Amino acid sequence: MIQNNLLFLQEKIQELRSALFFNTSNAVLKLPTSVVQAMKVDEAGQVWFFVNRPEQYLHEFDREFPARLNFFRKGKPFYLHMTGKAFIVTDPEELNDVINVTEEVRQKAMNHFVLIKFKMMHAEYYDRSEPANTVMQKVKTSFGKWLLGEKPAYRPYSLQPSF
Repeated sequence: MIQNNLLFLQEKIQELRSALFFNTSNAVLKLPTSVVQAMKVDEAGQVWFFVNRPEQYLHEFDREFPARLNFFRKGKPFYLHMTGKAFIVTDPEELNDVINVTEEVRQKAMNHFVLIKFKMMHAEYYDRSEPANTVMQKVKTSFGKWLLGEKPAYRPYSLQPSF
């Protein structure tokens, strides 16, 4: 079940690509809210992206912290909200594993940006599809929702194994 959810979320993230990144920790010094572009979603449910490097020394920031990603794209009938844990990645080898780029681009990225690895813990999918047009379609949709107890506009996903 978790694998099916992950495949669905990987597909939707790749389709949307753009997200608002929020550092939700209570730390005094934290990465600012920023618009990010997802580069990769790996098999472990981690979203990889860059944020602008802050002016402060990177070692002054917490290496891991709670965070939120809100994925959206104009014209798409859905969006995603995710919560989880973000990790600041400083190891150049991890950067090599994420993207295949030249050494020049890699150095520029490490000097001007910070690589973030976001581990998804909870995801919510919202569908804003067009409602049914005919009365019969509306009745059919309403009956299906009532019968199945389904909320088609909201699908929560928990990506942690349950014990």
